[in-house]
Amino acid sequence: MLTGKQKRFLRSEANQLQPLFQIGKNGLTQSVIEQIEEALEAKELIKVNILQNCGEDKNEIAQKLSEQDGMHVVQVIGNIIVLYKESIEKKRIELP
Repeated sequence: MLTGKQKRFLRSEANQLQPLFQIGKNGLTQSVIEQIEEALEAKELIKVNILQNCGEDKNEIAQKLSEQDGMHVVQVIGNIIVLYKESIEKKRIELP
């Protein structure tokens, strides 16, 4: 579980990032979850964009993603979800 201080730090780090994934009308599929996990292993911090034609609610998607092993939802703002997962191989971000 991330503390408030860690979440603030990660939000500031994510400020300049562009969304890597877009979730559209097919919603959150298992293949999308696997791709997100691979991207998190490489980068540790990513943004996911929820398109307007997505049938699922952004908070439901954030809840499903947070249930994945080691994945943390840092922020849901607008249609953007910021995700963090500590890398096993290459630790890039040092949390306070």
